[in-house]
Amino acid sequence: MFVDRARITVKSGKGGNGSVSFRREPFVPEGGPDGGDGGKGGDVIFEASNSYRTLMDFKYKKKYEAQSGEDGMKKKKFGKNGENLIIKVPPGTVIIDELSGLVMKDLVKDGDRVVAVKGGKGGKGNVHFKNSVRQAPNFAEAGGSARERTVILELKLIADVGLLGFPNVGKSTLLSVSTSAKPKIANYHFTTITPNLGVVQIYDKSFVMADIPGLIEGAHEGTGLGLDFLKHVERTKVLIHIVDIAGSEGRDPIEDFNKINNELIRYSDKVAKKPQIVVGNKSDLIYDQKISDDFKSYVESKGYKCFIMSAATSQGVKEVLSAAAKALDELPEEDETYELYDFEMSDEDPDYREVYTYIDEETGDFVIEGKQLTKIFDSTNFNDMESLRYLYRYVKNKGAIDELKELGLQEGDTVRIKNYEFEFEDE
Repeated sequence: MFVDRARITVKSGKGGNGSVSFRREPFVPEGGPDGGDGGKGGDVIFEASNSYRTLMDFKYKKKYEAQSGEDGMKKKKFGKNGENLIIKVPPGTVIIDELSGLVMKDLVKDGDRVVAVKGGKGGKGNVHFKNSVRQAPNFAEAGGSARERTVILELKLIADVGLLGFPNVGKSTLLSVSTSAKPKIANYHFTTITPNLGVVQIYDKSFVMADIPGLIEGAHEGTGLGLDFLKHVERTKVLIHIVDIAGSEGRDPIEDFNKINNELIRYSDKVAKKPQIVVGNKSDLIYDQKISDDFKSYVESKGYKCFIMSAATSQGVKEVLSAAAKALDELPEEDETYELYDFEMSDEDPDYREVYTYIDEETGDFVIEGKQLTKIFDSTNFNDMESLRYLYRYVKNKGAIDELKELGLQEGDTVRIKNYEFEFEDE
């Protein structure tokens, strides 16, 4: 089964907590703190690999989680870092953040990578909190929290040449006689429901050719799964536009040619401007040479190269493939790193600001929240006065107390941090 779109959730590893430990060795008076730091949580990384061709693996497994870092230990020993989770995807996969709709990375080549979520930092051990006044800190820093994100994986096939046209015009037949690919061929619409790839070898050149499932009018709006098919055209460098010149299904070849090109224009200006070779196929079925001459004259008047061909008998196939190889040679060099946007959460997002304050409309409580505040709060030893002072100084130095007073905070009011409530006492 060919799967070209998947939705999964990825979660990084939590950072290990710092250790609260004191030296307890004979003949070492006043040993002091020796708690080590926690290890960093593992990142979740997407990597393009030529070993994969579809997103089939993501059809059944929907959640991926990296390893958390280990907690710090006594004797200043660091906790082990969590292992990164590397998720392999086919080249041509676009990684999209579902929440924002932004493209995080377009993984085009084998080995391309992007870090989807970073692991939490390891917390500092109590050895870092010793100073001239605080000789025996009875607290350490909690590890950084894990981050979770839902992403959309969208695969767009990478091919040099793309075959497009209405259903049943001979695209699969051309692919089968030009390459070793064995696409399904039958005399009815949409025998090709997923793209097929094949390698064309002509003279001393070779290129990858993709048979794109048939388009119909309205494809740019999704009609007939048009958007699912058109996205695969985006990766191709040259288009071979195949038209049933015999009108075997009662359609007019020139109208077919114009309709498909209109769909390309409406879908994407960039796609519509790709080099295009037009092929009048099924020439073995036409009864009058004037039909092919008129079609070729019309197409060439629009600025396109046009060939008359019969894929079924292989007549004219070599000329079409030669033209495609020549068009590829004439293309200017391109930077193949199609990176669109490296997604980073904005500093203005509340989840990533150090401290922010507000009033809970339901309870009337004054609330203080923030990423770093949560980390320090989780590190607080509520049985140790020095640890409580450390928390209070952080909140005050970040301006949270002043902000709450501007919101109307008075002595005796309830202040909430996470799920804990405190009664405010002004200094």
